[in-house]
Amino acid sequence: MGRQGLGGRNTLRSVEQRAVTDGGEDRRASELWHAVSRLRRELAAHPAEFADRDIAEEELAALAAMAAGGAPEIPRLRRSLLLVAGAIGSVSALTRGLAEVRRAVELFGGSPRPTD
Repeated sequence: MGRQGLGGRNTLRSVEQRAVTDGGEDRRASELWHAVSRLRRELAAHPAEFADRDIAEEELAALAAMAAGGAPEIPRLRRSLLLVAGAIGSVSALTRGLAEVRRAVELFGGSPRPTD
């Protein structure tokens, strides 16, 4: 456990934890930020070059920025997710990370459903 500071606050908490707990930010944004961060790390560590790598990196940066802002626009989230999926969808080593990002985006309302 971390050290306790003034007023009983835990002074060793990470920035992400502080933003979620002390700042009252939406946990969905935190989930998205973490999923995007993991996928960005996996992509950076992936040794193979592929044609749309730059697109994936740019859109993951956009997703991270939206998540950090706390109130992302859902259509923009979905657009970025589609671009990332199109760019790295065939890279099997990144499939799990991409699925986590998709799940995090869906926390903001899921995919649009057709009406009956």
